[in-house]
Amino acid sequence: ERKSVFFDFVQPLVEEANQAVLEDRRRLEELATEETLSWIDRRWLVALADDYAVEHEDLEDAELARELLGRVDVIPVALALAQAAKESGWGTSRFARNGNNLFGEWCYEPGCGLVPRARADGREHEVERFRSAQASVESYVLNLNTHWGYEDFRHKRMQLRNSGLPLTGLALVDSLARYSERRGAYVEEIKRLIRFNDLPERVRSRNGD
Repeated sequence: ERKSVFFDFVQPLVEEANQAVLEDRRRLEELATEETLSWIDRRWLVALADDYAVEHEDLEDAELARELLGRVDVIPVALALAQAAKESGWGTSRFARNGNNLFGEWCYEPGCGLVPRARADGREHEVERFRSAQASVESYVLNLNTHWGYEDFRHKRMQLRNSGLPLTGLALVDSLARYSERRGAYVEEIKRLIRFNDLPERVRSRNGD
């Protein structure tokens, strides 16, 4: 019952974040085919590049749009749910309860979050505090789509897309070993969470399809 309550709470947040990403992706796909852009489209494209940490000064508009398509994409629902469950202790961790942090994301400015009780000497990170659980999910999605450590994840996702294969958590989780210091053991635990809980892979649209 506790698991069901947790998944019922987190899944709509993940789907909402993914829908926002998909809307940007659809516009990008249109712009990638255009030879010239209006100043409004160009301004939107540059702003998106800044959000997704893509250098754009030396790129033509269509080239920039194609570059962004490798980053502006969804995170499989099953993967997000399994990682949220693991990182937040099914929503019971101090960081989840007091900081709305479902994915264990760190920050490095003093006072930006909660100091881990077991933080090793010499470490200065905190576990980020978010204004809401939705903000935590949105940050997680952006993190996977921008951080250098998850480049393999994005590359594998793009390969699946280009091959017409579904973007599933089980297909992509091997590329997220860098998410945890436990590396392969962490990946195997996420796989077990997905399989044991039969987590949904498909991103539902807003009309319920």
